[in-house]
Amino acid sequence: MSVTRTRAQALWRLIRAFGHVIRGVWIVRSEFGRLTPAQVRLVSREWTRRMLDILGVEVLVLGTPPAHGPLLQVANHISWLDILVMNAVQPSRFVSKADVRHWPVLSTLVNAADTLYIERGLRRDAMRVVHQVAERLRTTDLISVFPEGTTGDGQTLLPFHANLLQAAIAAGAPVLPVGLRYRDRDSGHRSAAPLYVGDTTLIQSLWNTVRAVGVQAIVHYGQAQRDQGRDRRRWSLDLRNEVTRLTQPQD
Repeated sequence: MSVTRTRAQALWRLIRAFGHVIRGVWIVRSEFGRLTPAQVRLVSREWTRRMLDILGVEVLVLGTPPAHGPLLQVANHISWLDILVMNAVQPSRFVSKADVRHWPVLSTLVNAADTLYIERGLRRDAMRVVHQVAERLRTTDLISVFPEGTTGDGQTLLPFHANLLQAAIAAGAPVLPVGLRYRDRDSGHRSAAPLYVGDTTLIQSLWNTVRAVGVQAIVHYGQAQRDQGRDRRRWSLDLRNEVTRLTQPQD
């Protein structure tokens, strides 16, 4: 049976997490305007690592994280924690659903990370974002996407949407597959605490996470690859297979 924290311990973690969010908003509004991009990434990484520490989530890295762009990272999607976990290793610019920009308080942090927003289900907006991502990939940007388009159960990957791969093809940029999974430190088994899928609400997922003890987030980096003549649909299938492999336990 998994060990859990007491209600009081979990509430204290939530209070500390909220305080850390407020501190993040203050940093964004008072400091980001005078920092270089490299300094912003460093501050963002340290803020994220501290947040994961408060939440009780340990990050383990397999493979070699990217040092810089231009690069498009594609990862499976399990939880709201995924962005924090990936940014704790190497901060990047994420493509996110448009309604996130309207979240109270948190939207300040998301906007400060130069997030690219997409209106899901609107083909015209998808093409706009493809062009926007391609433009970024022609510079030195490191961009991350979750091509499943929504969160899954952490066991079986959903089909990948191939649209944003067209941006990498157009820019001639490499794509790095990344596998994410969460496990219990003591048993080594999959941890369901961070799941944010189905009828689970964000608040429920957050509560399950702070109640759990010994949650480990595994970030497994594969090898960067180029399209090598593949169209976006063929490349999408190949990347899904590789991400699936990267999500499997290695021990």
